Amino acid sequence: MFPDRIRVFNKYVTNRVLRWFAYLPLGSFALVRHVGRHSGKPYETAIMVWPTGEGFVIALTYGPKVDWYRNILAAGGCTIFWHRKVYAVGKPEPIDAKTALPVFPTPFRQILRRIGLQDFVRVKFIEPATAEKAVRS
Repeated sequence: MFPDRIRVFNKYVTNRVLRWFAYLPLGSFALVRHVGRHSGKPYETAIMVWPTGEGFVIALTYGPKVDWYRNILAAGGCTIFWHRKVYAVGKPEPIDAKTALPVFPTPFRQILRRIGLQDFVRVKFIEPATAEKAVRS
């Protein structure tokens, strides 16, 4: 019961605060823009990401059963707003922590390792030219 309370609190309070960090031109916070798989409504959710040469690694800080993740799985992709740019990405692919953690800069990697996060996914850019823009940012 307690983890559900934290999840609901974060959904309505913490995420509204974190979304403002996604508008900054630095850091690991981004907005995943997705469509509800049942409602068809557009949503934005604050997430933690870091670019790779071909896309992003996303930390699933609440595990793989969250709505935004299930929505992008159902849709086969989404857009990610990161460092003031929008990137179209394809279907997420689960990856292990051993592969994902080295992608993140040291301070973020240490935090993610300390909290014991094990759930990560990789998404690839749909348009090849987008990869160059993200890596240069």
